[in-house]
Amino acid sequence: MSDLTKLTLKGAVDGLKAKAFTSAEITQAFLTNIAASNPTLNAYVEVTADKALEMAKASDARLAAGQGGALEGAPLGIKDLFCTDGVQTTAGSNMLRGFVPPYESTVTANLWRDGAVMLGKLNMDEFAMGSSNETSAFGPVKNPWKSKASNAELTPGGSSGGSASAVAADLCLAATASDTGGSIRQPAAFTGTVGIKPTYGRASRFGMVAFASSLDQAGPITKTVEDAALLLKSMCSFDPKDSTSLDVETPDWTASVGQSVKGLRIGVPREYVVDGMPAEIQALWDQGVEWLKAAGCEIVDISLPHTKYALPTYYIVAPAEASSNLARYDGMRFGHRAAEAKSLTDLYETSRAEGFGKEVQRRLTIGAYVLSSAGFYDAYYVRALKVRRRIAEDFDKVWGQVDAILTPSTPSAAFALGDKQIDPVTMYLNDVFTVTANLAGLPGLSVPAGVDSGGLPLGLQVIGKALDEATVFRVGKALEDAAGFAAKPETWW
Repeated sequence: MSDLTKLTLKGAVDGLKAKAFTSAEITQAFLTNIAASNPTLNAYVEVTADKALEMAKASDARLAAGQGGALEGAPLGIKDLFCTDGVQTTAGSNMLRGFVPPYESTVTANLWRDGAVMLGKLNMDEFAMGSSNETSAFGPVKNPWKSKASNAELTPGGSSGGSASAVAADLCLAATASDTGGSIRQPAAFTGTVGIKPTYGRASRFGMVAFASSLDQAGPITKTVEDAALLLKSMCSFDPKDSTSLDVETPDWTASVGQSVKGLRIGVPREYVVDGMPAEIQALWDQGVEWLKAAGCEIVDISLPHTKYALPTYYIVAPAEASSNLARYDGMRFGHRAAEAKSLTDLYETSRAEGFGKEVQRRLTIGAYVLSSAGFYDAYYVRALKVRRRIAEDFDKVWGQVDAILTPSTPSAAFALGDKQIDPVTMYLNDVFTVTANLAGLPGLSVPAGVDSGGLPLGLQVIGKALDEATVFRVGKALEDAAGFAAKPETWW
């Protein structure tokens, strides 16, 4: 039955509907894989085996009756940022260890409505703050890929490292993830998987543990572009419980996958050529341009002049919002409470010191600093919001010239665990190609498109207009077809 775990999401859904196998069979196959692999990869923080088999049995009954939703019987992994009724949700933090929500996030409720099966909760950087999955209170996730040049254990990226590792290692058909500055697209690029951050407001944030509310957005990590279109459709919906949710129709994006890209104008932003970018990344980007030309696209040189300010803007806005959002975890209202505090002040300070890891503490300190007085608020936060507006306007200006934009997904392939932890700024540079889409609220898709000299996967990113995921999927599928990426990690775990 282990071969069932190698199916794509679309292949599994079709096979279940054709009664080629049962949901119980494919669910058990994944649970067997998880039991064998997770002690090494650490992708799951909690495996819900009994619940999964119970959900699979219910799906099989619906399928036998000729019923069932778009994802009926398909086993998925859920990033531990999404609240799941009756199942521990920690956001990778000691602050929330032991928290069992009495309600369901809208995204996961949509998946259960469509018949999906939950295999468990996936590891992640603490409160989604990280680019390597090394800030998790449950320990780092390991990338199933290894370089031919080294036996070093590699990061799967972050913060959705558990989601990316699980999909790449066949520990689920697909997984939910979230993206605040690149936390879907960077892990997808590092693991040879597909990841999309939709337009801000497409997916409800209700029941997602908040990091930076104006940037956070849910999306899937999958094996193929078609799978991403299929899963994203189920995840997205209008939700009155989220004030930023867009009251727009959710299209059937699978209909866009495979449509011709002939005549589309693809922008190549000159500002994305950054100092020190590896030659392999530039070569892959050039190759992507040639692939799209061959598919009939017109390539347009464009300028996004405020790109150089994107990272500093992000690392003011995101920590500021985080310091506000995470203020509620104080030992009194929510979260971990210190056992031996001697005063109310001591309770607040000790609870937060014990509950939050070093990276979260660092970002909360930055956020509190930039909001700490009227002078700092104006000098840092308000100025960052003005620059954010300029970054969005850069995109607005080029949409008259192009239909989508092509860039690299990351400035490098996956790096070794521990490599960049000593230098937070070096770690933050991993988001250099991805944060602009978050700041502007645009959809961004990472597609595996090649490997580096060590055989590690590299990704190309497609950025689209707001609410135009359809074009993003069309271009992504054209790249996927041209690249013919079929590499898989060799099993070492």
